[in-house]
Amino acid sequence: MSGDIKVVTPCDNQLGEGAFWDWQRDTLWWLDVPMPSRLFSLHPASGVLTSFAMPEMITSMRCLKDGSGLIIASHGGINRFDPVTGRLYRLLDPEPMKPFNRCNDGGTDGRGRFWFGTMQNNIAPNGDGIAIASAAGSLFCLEPDLTLHERASDIAIANTVCWSPDHRTLYFSDTMSGVIAAYDFDLEAGTLNNKRDFARFERGVPDGSTVDAEGFLWNARWGGRCVVRFAPDGRVERVVELPVSLPTSVAFGGPDLTTLYITTARYGLSPQERTAEPWAGHLLAYETGVKGLRVPPFG
Repeated sequence: MSGDIKVVTPCDNQLGEGAFWDWQRDTLWWLDVPMPSRLFSLHPASGVLTSFAMPEMITSMRCLKDGSGLIIASHGGINRFDPVTGRLYRLLDPEPMKPFNRCNDGGTDGRGRFWFGTMQNNIAPNGDGIAIASAAGSLFCLEPDLTLHERASDIAIANTVCWSPDHRTLYFSDTMSGVIAAYDFDLEAGTLNNKRDFARFERGVPDGSTVDAEGFLWNARWGGRCVVRFAPDGRVERVVELPVSLPTSVAFGGPDLTTLYITTARYGLSPQERTAEPWAGHLLAYETGVKGLRVPPFG
């Protein structure tokens, strides 16, 4: 199935990622990973677009509960971002013994914990790709008091960190496996059990995901030119065709949370492929006809 895909802003990201809707400010946040890494915010009602230069690669984020800014996962660790000063303040390094790792995708659970994955860094300072040699990453849970717990290990590329509406299932993917996994999730304890395969799809590999109010998971398919909506039992309910080959993350936003924002990339495309995909790297939108869920803040 395909619908009307629109360009929200022609931001020309190398590797757009990390989209989420700040429902307290009616603002969409997203980022561009490779250096010179940037953080973006868009207030659709006014059309005001703001961007901030980052001192290192940033990869995922969520709002802080007290409204003072964002918690941001980056190349070097976990940080607090102050939008007034535009500065990034380091809170902790989750893997000091793994200097070649970096953070990747992340999200917040219903108790305000920030979950994020790590992986071997695959992007050089000049933007060149680095081959992933091992599954060196982990999935971490960061408590509001900054206590850190490792919840899974041996991960190559951490993506898709989201929950079912009843908070009883965590969805997560090691992109190199090609599988979106599901875990039984204990909301009170913040623990995982009973890992199993949730969904596979023949086009591309799983990148970022979000869950709607009906419990269906929307997944950006890196290399697949589409976003797929999976039912709670893992079957494919909808395929949204895209004019770009590298969609990266998805987030529900807008006044009624029915607009699906889609970040995209042009990272690794040849000059000929970039010419053939003029929307690659832009922020896109698709009207879904279903409601999303409010993203919990950290804390």
